[in-house]
Amino acid sequence: MVATLFAQEAASATHVANIVTRNAWIIPAIPAIAVVLIGAFGKRLPRGGSEIGIIGMLAAAILSYVVLANYIGGNGPLVVKQLQWFPFGLGQKLGLGIRMDGLTAIMFPVVTTVSLMVQIYSTGYMHGEKRFTWYYTALNLFTGSMLLLVVSNNLLQLLVGWELVGICSYLLIGFWWEEKANSDAAIKAFITTKTGDIPFLIGIFVLFASTHTFDIGQILAKAEAHQIPTVTLTAAAILLFGGAVGKSAQFPLYVWLPDAMAGPTPVSALIHAATMVTAGVFLVARMFPVFEGSVAAMNVVAIIGAVTMLMAALLAMVQDDIKRVLAYSTISQLAYMMAALGVGAGNAGIFHLYTHAWFKALLFLGAGSVIHAVHSNNMSEMGGLRKVMPTTYWTFVVATLALAGIFPFAGFWSKDEILTEAFRVGYGSTAAHGTPWVGYLVYGVGVLTAFLTAFYMSRAVHLTFEGEYRGSGHPHESPRAMTLPLQILGVLSVVAGLVGIPAWRHGFAAWVGVGGEVKVSSANFLLIAISLLVALGGLYLGRRLYIPAPATEPLERLGWFHTLLVNKYYLDDFYMNGIVKPIRDSISQAMYWLNQNVFDGAVNGAAAVARAGARKLYDNVDQKVIDGTVNAVGIGTQDGSRLLRYIQSGDVQRYAAVLFGGVAVLVLLFTLVFR
Repeated sequence: MVATLFAQEAASATHVANIVTRNAWIIPAIPAIAVVLIGAFGKRLPRGGSEIGIIGMLAAAILSYVVLANYIGGNGPLVVKQLQWFPFGLGQKLGLGIRMDGLTAIMFPVVTTVSLMVQIYSTGYMHGEKRFTWYYTALNLFTGSMLLLVVSNNLLQLLVGWELVGICSYLLIGFWWEEKANSDAAIKAFITTKTGDIPFLIGIFVLFASTHTFDIGQILAKAEAHQIPTVTLTAAAILLFGGAVGKSAQFPLYVWLPDAMAGPTPVSALIHAATMVTAGVFLVARMFPVFEGSVAAMNVVAIIGAVTMLMAALLAMVQDDIKRVLAYSTISQLAYMMAALGVGAGNAGIFHLYTHAWFKALLFLGAGSVIHAVHSNNMSEMGGLRKVMPTTYWTFVVATLALAGIFPFAGFWSKDEILTEAFRVGYGSTAAHGTPWVGYLVYGVGVLTAFLTAFYMSRAVHLTFEGEYRGSGHPHESPRAMTLPLQILGVLSVVAGLVGIPAWRHGFAAWVGVGGEVKVSSANFLLIAISLLVALGGLYLGRRLYIPAPATEPLERLGWFHTLLVNKYYLDDFYMNGIVKPIRDSISQAMYWLNQNVFDGAVNGAAAVARAGARKLYDNVDQKVIDGTVNAVGIGTQDGSRLLRYIQSGDVQRYAAVLFGGVAVLVLLFTLVFR
């Protein structure tokens, strides 16, 4: 009897979950509705509209976990729905649709949960801001745009979500636009990502030209069936990857992300953990069969990932701004994901995206808690905060251990999976997914980056929380609205990696389904031991160098290399002096030439025509008509005056003659009228 009831309840729950899954469009619709409601009524509500955003995002998160549970349970079907709008040629119809699969199912909880935590946290962090309601409107639009992107079933709809995410990031990075540095950072982010969007758009149309469809499912099916020429797949994949390089801040377009720290810290958490920068990784994962069809494209992705992860980790070591440390850390971790996708370990890359979201959001919100207390981003003005901010400290340490890849925290499982799969590609057991030397490259660079990651995070923890306080004022723990999200994310940073333990990896790979054939990965304890020891070594070195806080930066002993890192490889200078200024100067010179030779010429020509016309008017109208009329009146007046002067001469006889003549005229008229 009890078993029957449980079976009925399970069947009922599965039925409800399937309904939610088949109508997953509701999830991105919720923040879209919240945007309208907050915009219309937010300023009239006691909490400025934040309550609408939080309640709506809570509902979206609950539905997201229902969908995720459905896929984990093996009941989640592939759902594709399309609402047709209008035909545009070649038998195609532009439409709005959803594509619900395992990849979408894993992204939904990441986006909605991080957004929910950020919105709760922001009630404390952004309290008193004059544009508080506008801030929540933009947050929900940002979240809805990312959800639209991940659920899209065609490339044009995905492009709409992609561009909306970019616009929202521009608005939120430049939230405090009154300061020029903030508005400049927003513009830099927008323009840099748009640089990547150009090849992305071209790549979409390359695929359309070959497949005659924008439908993602049809494109992937043709790629898997080898119905698209390899050269087309290579070109399309590399072009699409250009968009991912911009959005996910990979070399050489990563320069915008550190400057994006100008925005509010909760926005940084949302951008780095769940929206803007993860969009590029998601794009490569979504279009993975297109990439997988070209070894050259896969190698490009893997090599760019390897180069970026090392470059960014080295830059993170020399930062004094705590948010910039985390920004370069994000670039490096996104590169791990890209490199994993490049060596064919798509499921490992998405697994790392999933775990990274929790501890990176926690790190940024923890940094925000510190900044809220000390009113500074500079770690040289911190220290000793462990005693006065215990919740912030311990949750920050948990996130640090997860990022460093320490057992049993979430980052350990996903980082280990990436390194293991890269080594296997190098060893040749999965060489079909890539080139062996590329696998070894990713593995070697990944291990070195793991050491650097642990080191710079250890440095950040010790400079921020250990020793004596070096700032001003009296810092204190943040309010409950800010510490509660830290605690929730702290738990997730510990337990989220459990879905990736070796015995469960087959299930994770089966329902995420990125990377072709699903294989059970057995734990390679030697590789695990190497990565773990490397991470512990990095943590130890950070503690050794920065406890107690040194009077001078120990890394300055690196000499020219430290200078190179402090100046960010001079890449920003190269872009500014080698690209931006020459283009700007060329445009200025071209506009000056146009102004002098075209615009001024046109104006001067128009002036000459106007002068000639005026001369004609003067000669023919003014002189002959207007002046002629005036002169004629004057002449008539003079003639009349002479006549009157002749009459008024003072001669009495002449007066009598005129009088007689006048009387004679009157008599004549009277006779003619009254006879």
